[in-house]
Amino acid sequence: MSTDLPPPPRRRRLGWPQRVFSQVLLMQLLIATGVTVLATGLFLAPLSAQLDDQAMRRALAIAQTTASPEIAELLTTSRPTADGPIQAEAERIRKATDAEYIVVMGLSGVRWSHTSQEEIGYVVSTDPSAPLAGREVMEIDSGTLGRSARGKVPLRNNDGEIVGAVSVGIEYDSVRDRLFSAIPGLVAYAGGALAAGAIAAYLISRRLQRQTHDLAFSDISALLAEREAMLHGIREGVVALDASGRVRLMNDEAQRLLGLETDGKGLPLEQVLGEGRTVDVLTGRVTGVDLVTVRGHRVLIANRMPTDDGGAVATLRDRTELERLGRELDSTRGLIDAMRAQDHEHANRLHTLLGLLELEMHEEAVEFVTEVVGVHRATAEQVTEKVHDPLVASLLVGKATVAAERGVSLTIAPETLLPDRVVEPREMVTVVGNLVDNAMDAAGGSEDAWIEVELYAEGSTAVLRITDSGPGVPPERRELIFTEGWSTKELPLHGKRGLGLAMVRRLAERQGGHTEVREAPGGGAEFIVVLPEALSELSEPGDPGEPVHAVTGEVR
Repeated sequence: MSTDLPPPPRRRRLGWPQRVFSQVLLMQLLIATGVTVLATGLFLAPLSAQLDDQAMRRALAIAQTTASPEIAELLTTSRPTADGPIQAEAERIRKATDAEYIVVMGLSGVRWSHTSQEEIGYVVSTDPSAPLAGREVMEIDSGTLGRSARGKVPLRNNDGEIVGAVSVGIEYDSVRDRLFSAIPGLVAYAGGALAAGAIAAYLISRRLQRQTHDLAFSDISALLAEREAMLHGIREGVVALDASGRVRLMNDEAQRLLGLETDGKGLPLEQVLGEGRTVDVLTGRVTGVDLVTVRGHRVLIANRMPTDDGGAVATLRDRTELERLGRELDSTRGLIDAMRAQDHEHANRLHTLLGLLELEMHEEAVEFVTEVVGVHRATAEQVTEKVHDPLVASLLVGKATVAAERGVSLTIAPETLLPDRVVEPREMVTVVGNLVDNAMDAAGGSEDAWIEVELYAEGSTAVLRITDSGPGVPPERRELIFTEGWSTKELPLHGKRGLGLAMVRRLAERQGGHTEVREAPGGGAEFIVVLPEALSELSEPGDPGEPVHAVTGEVR
């Protein structure tokens, strides 16, 4: 049989509580109690001195009233006896004023009156020199009747000569009783104030308990450290706003995605980012899930979650590469469709060629092959002759093939001449590709559909003009079409539209240029993009890439 016994229960150690609620409540109660005790003590100390002063002044006033010329006259004409007139008058005044004693003394200090009649005729127990010298005295002292508050004044006759003195005492126990009688009321008020403070402290602590979820200070410290590590370690942008739209927090990834050098803490979001769709999305003026916004050259996906205090937390994800891949997927599908169509066309041409050869029509077969090859060669030569940048030229050749398979004629304007001085060819490809794709979508399906592309340079500025035979853009929508997320097309495989024209405008504005859409002379839409600093400067005058247009600073 096992002899192991269960461990004894751990004894709880008394000490400082760990919970925020308990610590705050205990500290507030200690502070309230200390303040109450201190205030009570500070009140009682001057109260005692004030009561002493009042008692001494009262004794002095009674002594001044008693020291009348009539008493002085009786003092000089009578003997100090228990049944003398001064004793009778002094007792009358004592009882009327509720004094402890009234002593009338002569110049030698002998009593003419006293509460205890056996003391009459004897010298007073305290020094009478001050009042006999003509000075009034207020003091607390001990005598034959114990401790009392005293007032002493000289006794003068009608001629103003001092013939004795009057001493009046107020029982000190009565003064102390008044002080003690005030303490219960004071303690009651202090207790009421302490109780109110305790209730307020409890309510505040309970509210703090709810807000801190009853955590300990060590837990809060650990959570803050974990939060900082998490926010600055994750690869997703986080922006926290308060109820007035000011930035509470912005992690490192959010600063990178938004192109900011500082976190802008405490500043309004409009002041940090400027006006635009990104601010509208983050502040909640535009609502929805997985909202698309363009910031600089980045495509961002934003989601916003309101908080209980009226603020919000927004997350940002970089969708630039995914968007690029999605567009490449769309282009690939378009090329696949075009290749599939070309495959059918190629098969038809091979069948035609085979028939010509079987019929021994050799000359007609040669002419047929020459014509087919010449058309494609002419298109490529036309593009490369006017567009010297290889990436842009390759893009236009590919787009011309796709357009032909979709029944749209893509031509290069005679005025086109783009030198091989493009600083950022990929950005130029993005601009041209987006505008040509939109033009094909707009012109496709119409009769005699066509697109015309014109590219030329004005110094270091590149100007792009694309005209199509589509339905055009109504005037009220000519600014709306450049808004992120706005589109009239069905969603593609990658799930988002309304980014192409927004990116085109952002790229142009980033270079200090602009975008414009207007009605084409023959109907349809005409898109114009001006890209300053898109081309490097000419090395020498008369460079083969010299533009044919004069530098006018205006879009023709």
